Amino acid sequence: MSSGNNKKAYEGQKITVTFEARRCWHAAECVRGLPEVFDTGQRPWIRPDAAEAERLAEVIRRCPSGALQYELVDGGAETRTGPHRPRATPSNS
Repeated sequence: MSSGNNKKAYEGQKITVTFEARRCWHAAECVRGLPEVFDTGQRPWIRPDAAEAERLAEVIRRCPSGALQYELVDGGAETRTGPHRPRATPSNS
């Protein structure tokens, strides 16, 4: 795990997951999608090797804030169908 610019990288054998805490909306899409990978009660809280890289990438793409990103170790980077646009606006309530 490495950090820089408030972005932390969690390296697995086939995929590296990066998390930027200040962007996170805490929508919990990741936790609901793959609780065996994303466990806020554990440290490190992201364990990339706990699921298949393809499945993990699929869950990361559902992150509404873009706080989670990934890069495949074989050189493939995250692919989105267009520029990232938040799907919702966080409320202050």
